[in-house]
Amino acid sequence: MIFRRYKDYDWWLIAATVCLSIFGVIMVYSASFPLAIDLYGNPSHFFWRQLIWLTAGLFLLFFFMHFRHSLLKKLSPLLIAGSLFLLILVVLVGPEINGAKSWIPVGPFNIQPAEFVKLAVIIYLAQVYSQKQAYINKFISGVIPPLVVVVFIFSLIMLQPDLGTAASILMTAGVVVFLSGAKWRHLAVLATLSGGVIAYFAVSEPYRVQRLTAFRDPFELAETARGSGYQLIQSYVAFAHGGLTGTGLGQSVQKMHFLPEPHTDFILAVIAEELGIFGIGFVLLCLAIIAWRGVLIGVRSKNTFGMLLAFGLVFQLVSQSVVNAWAATGLLPITGLPFPFVSYGGSSLLVSMIAIGILANISRENKKARRKDKNLEAA
Repeated sequence: MIFRRYKDYDWWLIAATVCLSIFGVIMVYSASFPLAIDLYGNPSHFFWRQLIWLTAGLFLLFFFMHFRHSLLKKLSPLLIAGSLFLLILVVLVGPEINGAKSWIPVGPFNIQPAEFVKLAVIIYLAQVYSQKQAYINKFISGVIPPLVVVVFIFSLIMLQPDLGTAASILMTAGVVVFLSGAKWRHLAVLATLSGGVIAYFAVSEPYRVQRLTAFRDPFELAETARGSGYQLIQSYVAFAHGGLTGTGLGQSVQKMHFLPEPHTDFILAVIAEELGIFGIGFVLLCLAIIAWRGVLIGVRSKNTFGMLLAFGLVFQLVSQSVVNAWAATGLLPITGLPFPFVSYGGSSLLVSMIAIGILANISRENKKARRKDKNLEAA
């Protein structure tokens, strides 16, 4: 009986997620213990926090596996209203950390509202555009209205400021609009406007310009300790030191105060140094399975809302992973986006787990719908 109840879930998706998350907790400990000793006198400080977040994340994954994703339609307005409230709150009262107001303290932990906003925006856009299919080819009445909310959210996140997260939300919104069936010329206008806005903000602050310069030639800024050029060079060293098989788990040299943010932005560099290409290969394999199963879930969805929701969630997870990986290897400027399921950070981990839970529920509903159709055909 229990087996029959759970057979409709996508266990490839769930297994890849759980394996990658457990691996992430192990690597967070390995990457963070030198910093944890210096800051807190406890080598396990970040590890225990990430383990707590993982436990909560697994609970949320299990919960949303059983929560009918169609009910998210009704919750969409409430989720957007809550997102706007949290973004305004974090700008007004959030503590400034590393030059940004992106977190709200909740007891001994910090919550990053922008991570939850990513999820709320995907649900909102999937719900709205699934109801606009009859006139999605009309730019003013069909395409634009929901994007006004997205632009407002973008503006609030830029007040923190957090260009990486804001740009990520814009890109995901563009994918949802594209999949909803908008005309190509409308998409071209939106892409041009979005690209112009992102480019403007990218060069509007000196530190962002420095990141762009470091991305092109990190050695030009090598003398700037802890600057973008320094970060990228240390990441290069970690990848080169690891080689094919790595130096061994826990044996990274670069995490010993050479590589900034070794447990967050540059955790892939530590993985590459300690576990080599095989460690990176494991991460990419798990991510590929998640992407593969997520795309299949979207393709097989029987309704527009489920399809847009699934593809939006998959794109958000995969694009964020790609941006983080390319930033760590010098293919993109450093954005500060974490690698889902692997980088240290409770908000990112919780949202990623919720996304997988929703995908698993869509998969279950897809299989139930196909079985129902077969039974009707047989009858």
